[in-house]
This record gives sequence, C-alpha cells and structure tokens, in this order.
Amino acid sequence: MKRILIIEDEKDLAELLAFNLEKEGFTIRCSFDGISGLAAARDEIPDLVVLDLMLPGLLGTEVCKALRKDTRTARIPVLMVTAKSDEIDRVVGFEVGADDYIVKPFSMRELTLRVKAILRRCESEQSTAASLLNLGGITIDTERHRVMSSDVEIDLTSTEFKLLLYLAERRGRVISRDQLLQNVWSYHEVGDTRTVDTHITRLRSKLGPPGDQVKTVRGFGYKIEEN
Repeated sequence: MKRILIIEDEKDLAELLAFNLEKEGFTIRCSFDGISGLAAARDEIPDLVVLDLMLPGLLGTEVCKALRKDTRTARIPVLMVTAKSDEIDRVVGFEVGADDYIVKPFSMRELTLRVKAILRRCESEQSTAASLLNLGGITIDTERHRVMSSDVEIDLTSTEFKLLLYLAERRGRVISRDQLLQNVWSYHEVGDTRTVDTHITRLRSKLGPPGDQVKTVRGFGYKIEEN
C-alpha cells in the first residue's frame, strides 16, 4: 500500500484527510507542525506528502525546500495545501519543489483524485527511468530498443544492440569472448571469436567518441568501463 504523510496543523482537517485517504487504501501518518513533519518524512520516506503551507515551527515552503535538498527525500512528490489562492503563492509553491497545489476549501474527491494522479505520474516516470541505461554519452532505452550516442539516435542491428546491452548491464566487469558468443549469439559450442571482434569494431564506429568506453582486455575479451 502507498504511504502518505499529511503535514497539517488543523487537526480536524488532517483527520478528515486521513479518513478519506485510508478509505482509498492508503496508509496514513499525520504530523501537525513543520518540524515534526520534516522529521517524519525523513524517518519514513513516504510515497507522497500532503503539505500545508502555513505551519507552526517551520513553514511548508521551508519543509519542501528541505525535502528537495536531502537525497533520500528529494524525489518524494509533494501536494501543497493552502488557504492562499494568489498566483504568487502558487508560483512560490512550485519554485520550492511542490508537484501540485490545491486551495482550501476543496472537496475530498478533488484531493483524492489529485493524489492518485500524482502517484500515477511518478510511477510512470520511474518506469521510464528504469528502462534507460546511461553510460556517459550513451543512452540505451531497453524497452524501445533505441540507442542514443552524443544525443544522436544510432541505427544498430539486433545483434549489435544485444551486444551493447549485455556489456552495459555488466559494466565494470570483463566479459570473455566465449561468454559473449554464448549469451549474445547463443553459440553453445566453441565459435569463431573473430565474430565478436568484428561486431565490437562496428559498434564502436557507430557510437562515435562515446564508443571508446568499450575497452579491449587483451587476450581475454571486452568491458565497458564503470563511470
């Protein structure tokens, strides 16, 4: 279940938010001031923070700034809740790192929909990020079978793509030619290792300067250096 931290000094409102979000299947924790709310976020690392702007102890904007500066909490989505509706307040909220902004009074239905929309968007972004391998000048999209080198899409054959991906997923490790023949070409008997050398040469050529990351280990095989 997704965990949501509510940081709201109006206890009645916090409890109402908690009740409605729990009905939607979320696990809820409440804090009633900025200092304890920030500590709770760092302690629990929730999936989303519902954050009031005007808080005792530490303003919501300062809580949001602190979350964004901490590597452990920097990617937690924040839905900022406030009684202020001026455009400048919305701008400030986004500038300090809020993902969305909702103005009191609001319906529980609207808040629930916004929470779900933010979480869906974050899951989509995480899924996309997980499908990308970045190697310093080379980006491999494992889902779409696309490769970018120096921000230019490179046309690779299926075998070249498999070869690059196999090395990239094991970057820092030396892979023998025989291992590559078995796992990229599916040769289970001894094959001609010159096949590997030829493909490596072509792969480096297509990748351009970033292809220099594919290193030859003399007498054994190849590796992609760890960045």
